[in-house]
Amino acid sequence: MKTIVYAHPWEGSFNHAILTSITNDLEAKREIFQVIDLYRDEFNPAYTAEELKLFNKGETPYELVKEYQRKLKQATELIFIFPVWWWDLPAILKGFIDKVMLSGFAFLEDKKTGELKGLLTNIRKTTVISTSTTDKEYIEYEGGNAIQGVFINRTLADLGLKNEYTNWIHFSGVNLTTDEKRRQFLEEIPQKLKVE
Repeated sequence: MKTIVYAHPWEGSFNHAILTSITNDLEAKREIFQVIDLYRDEFNPAYTAEELKLFNKGETPYELVKEYQRKLKQATELIFIFPVWWWDLPAILKGFIDKVMLSGFAFLEDKKTGELKGLLTNIRKTTVISTSTTDKEYIEYEGGNAIQGVFINRTLADLGLKNEYTNWIHFSGVNLTTDEKRRQFLEEIPQKLKVE
């Protein structure tokens, strides 16, 4: 099942238009999918002391985290949609990784070497869709490559979402481009998701 993790607070945003384009296409094709809308769910990305006490046990008292874990276990394809803010993921998405991807659920750690073994092997394909005011190449160079270098190559890979099955699609200059370029991207994004 396709599972979309969406991280933008404003329904008038281009990120929301991307989400709508993808979900409309999936509905038209009668494909089964689910959306994790972090802002709509009012997901709290900050750890509480109670949550942190349970972290090393791979447990959580937060019911929303347990619901997200159930959805991720059902997923065979994962799609992230988010804006790049200050060269990185929005805090709410970082908190989603911190709080949902727990030991025993998303990974196991080798006690001797510290190496991680990803457990989300049910997810065979991952697509990262981001937007920003700057070019992808500028994010990769000036920003220290937080999206490709850290999020995709390290974090997702450590969870079992290997790089060879992960695609990063970026829309640059979101505030500077033309309506025609935005419209074209929205029309093409469902097809880009089909590329293996």
